[in-house]
Amino acid sequence: MSQPGTVSGDTGLPVWAITGSQAWGGSEGQEPPFAPEWLPEKQLATLSLNPAEEEDVDLGDAPKEMPPTPAPADPQQPLPGQNPVSDSGCREHGGELSWFCCQELRLICPECRTRGSCQSHRTKPAEERAAQLRNKIVDQCEKLQLQTAGIEKYLAEALPAKIPRVASTARAARELVIQRLIFIRNVCENEEQRLLEEVHAEEERAQQGILTQRAHWTESARKLSSIRTYLVDMLTKLDDVSLINSANEMEERTEEAEGILEPQESEKLNFNPGCVQSPLLNRLWASSVLCCTTVCEELTLDEKTISPLLLLSEGNVLTFLQKKAKSYPDGPERFNHWPNCFAANSFQSGIHAWKVNVESSCAYKLGVAYGSLARKGSGNDARLGYNAASWVFSRYDKDFRFSHDSRHDSVELLRGPKHVGVLLDLDGGELIFFDPGSCVVLYSHRVKFAAPVFPVFAVADDSIRLVK
Repeated sequence: MSQPGTVSGDTGLPVWAITGSQAWGGSEGQEPPFAPEWLPEKQLATLSLNPAEEEDVDLGDAPKEMPPTPAPADPQQPLPGQNPVSDSGCREHGGELSWFCCQELRLICPECRTRGSCQSHRTKPAEERAAQLRNKIVDQCEKLQLQTAGIEKYLAEALPAKIPRVASTARAARELVIQRLIFIRNVCENEEQRLLEEVHAEEERAQQGILTQRAHWTESARKLSSIRTYLVDMLTKLDDVSLINSANEMEERTEEAEGILEPQESEKLNFNPGCVQSPLLNRLWASSVLCCTTVCEELTLDEKTISPLLLLSEGNVLTFLQKKAKSYPDGPERFNHWPNCFAANSFQSGIHAWKVNVESSCAYKLGVAYGSLARKGSGNDARLGYNAASWVFSRYDKDFRFSHDSRHDSVELLRGPKHVGVLLDLDGGELIFFDPGSCVVLYSHRVKFAAPVFPVFAVADDSIRLVK
């Protein structure tokens, strides 16, 4: 059997104590509920010893002691953050810790306060410091309580109220989208109907003109044939006297024949494509094309054509050199006087669009040109908009215009656009300059190009930049 041992404490009563997976303890005179025969005698002997005597026990060849089981938490241990010596005396002087040092934030004894290291520090009684901490804890608890109440109120009232509000706002947004699309659809349908009626009316007008002309010239041909037959009969059937007597009648028939003129080509007999010109349709179409990333071209500027007055930098930025021209290798494709530049892309059919950031420049030209445009010299044959090979939209300070073959159409704008979109419909024969920011058609020009065209640019102030 194990021997009883004593544990120092308030009662000093001897207790049984067995460690391990079958721990048990009891007072002196009580037997453990089992006989720990599996423990070696020397190890059993250690169970009865006072901890102070364990150092003198010779364990001999006893097996190594297993790791001790963690002791249960001592209710006398300080709480987290609690000063472990708050209930003890001063380690330096042994006095009661009845004061608090505000500089070192620790409890001190009267000796520390009057003659120790804290004599020059600001101090206060421990009770006062504890009262401050209690008040602080109370304040913090009140704040936490108010914060918790606020969260609970938010969970109970605010969030549930947002659900129908969000649903109502979403429903209103859907209705707005549907209403606007219905309105746009109705406007487009009305415009479609109007334009189709215009097309039908123009077609009927042209066809009616053709029919009228056909009837007129058919009658004219019949008259001419009748006069010719009459004159042939006079020539073959009349003798000299009768022919002389019929001279006046012959003159009348001849004058009648001369009054019938030769047929002339007339635009009135052709269908006029201008009947489908619609600001609404052009604006919607240009907006749709320029907002569609799959349609807009990603142009590359042709460095072989760049004027020495221009500098091409990263990001397709074309800058005007005001002070000193740049030295480029000369070639037949390079402009040597006007600040012009061609794109490497050329177009012969289909729909093409590109956008240019022009907000930094007050002097530029944008448009298209034939590859046959002259490159050398200061004459108009190499100046954009002053020859039959180029079509450009230009700005000079506050003056906006469209230029082609030295003909300039003024464009009235309240402010300069930040971006200019160029929309080229080669199959439809239309060139449109568009402001994507305000969805305004700056200028529209109808033309059938006879050869492939290249995007062309000119800068005479600051810089412009191609954008995707």
